[in-house]
Amino acid sequence: MKHDIVIVGAGISGCTLANLYANQGKKVLIIEKRPFVGGNCHDEINSDGLRIMSFGGHIFHTNDDEVWEYINKFTGWTPSEHRVLSHVDGKDVPVPVNITTVNELLGLDIKTETEMKKWLEENTEKIADPKNSEEIALTRVGRFLYEKMFKNYTIKQWDMEPKDLAASVMARIPVRTDFNDRYFSDKYEAQPKNGYAAFFQKMVDHENIEILLETDYFQMKNDLDYEKLFFSGKLDEFFEYKFGKLGYRSLKFEFTTYNQEHYISGPTVNYPNFEETFTRIVEYKYFYKQNHPKTTVSREWATWEGEPYYPVPTAENESLASKYKEEVDHANQENVYFIGRLANYKYINMDQAFRSALDLFKELQGE
Repeated sequence: MKHDIVIVGAGISGCTLANLYANQGKKVLIIEKRPFVGGNCHDEINSDGLRIMSFGGHIFHTNDDEVWEYINKFTGWTPSEHRVLSHVDGKDVPVPVNITTVNELLGLDIKTETEMKKWLEENTEKIADPKNSEEIALTRVGRFLYEKMFKNYTIKQWDMEPKDLAASVMARIPVRTDFNDRYFSDKYEAQPKNGYAAFFQKMVDHENIEILLETDYFQMKNDLDYEKLFFSGKLDEFFEYKFGKLGYRSLKFEFTTYNQEHYISGPTVNYPNFEETFTRIVEYKYFYKQNHPKTTVSREWATWEGEPYYPVPTAENESLASKYKEEVDHANQENVYFIGRLANYKYINMDQAFRSALDLFKELQGE
C-alpha cells in the first residue's frame, strides 16, 4: 500500500497535516480506528434534534493569528464566551476565581481589584518553588479555596492526591482580580457554525486524501509503504510497551435530555465534592446557542478504562516518557513523527495542536 504520507489518527494534528500535504500534491492516507474524523472534538445531532459533543465540551480559543486564519479556511465561526461554575456549599460560584467567588463563599463585600489583590496577598501561601499541584494551588488561590473548589475535584479527576501531580495541572487554574467570569481571555473564542464534525470533514475532503475509518494501524502497519508517517496514538503502544505502560486517564459520559429550556445555570458546572461521583455536568445548548424547548446534558466521570484522553503528569510517568522520547529521536531518522497529545505525552489545547502541526509541516518543508 503505497502513499506519500501516512497519518495515524484523524484528530486535530492528523487532519491538519493531511490537509497541508494534500494541498502540496502528496497522496495521503489517514488511518483512524473510530468511525469518524475529528477525534475527541466530534459532535453530532441527537434524536431530539440537539447538537451535542460526544466526548465532552470543546471550546476553541487562541491568541494565535495564524492558527485563527488557518481554521477560518474551512468554516465560519460563531463568537462564544465560555463560563464555568463550581457547585460549592449549595452555590454555583464562578471559575475562574474572581471577586464574586470570594464574596459568595466567604460572605465578604470586596468591590475593587485593589481589595481583591489584598485578599489574595493575605490568603495565598508563599512557596518560592512549587513542586506539585497542591503547592501551586496554594500559591494561586490559598488554602480555603483550594480545599473548597479544587482539591477533591482533582482527586476525582485524577484518582490521586494533588500533591502527587505535577505543578502544571493546577498551574492552569485561572484567577482574576475583578468581576470577569469568562473562563478564557484569548483574543479569539468561537465555535464552528456547523459543528466540529463538519469542520474536520471539510479539512480532509480532498482528492489526494484517502481515509480508512474503523481501521487498526497496528494490524496493517507491515503492509504500508510511505515517505513519511505521522503517529498520534499512544506513545508507549507504538513502541510495544518496551519500557512499560504510561498512565492515561479516560472519561465516561452519561447523556440525559430534559423537557425544559435549561438544566444548569451555565455551560459547565463542576462538582468538587464526593457527594456526587461525577466531576461535572455540561449543557451543550450554551455552546451552540440553540433555540430548542429541550436540553441535553452530559455527566462526566474520570476513569482508567476506555479511550485515553489525558497523559497523567506524575514523576514516574514523566521519567518513563523520557525513555520513550529517546526512541522518538531515532524514529524521526526513519521519517516517523509523533504528533498530538497522546504521542507527545503532553497536555495541549486545541490551538496548540493546530500550531504544532503547522510548525512541524514547515520544519519538514525546510521553511
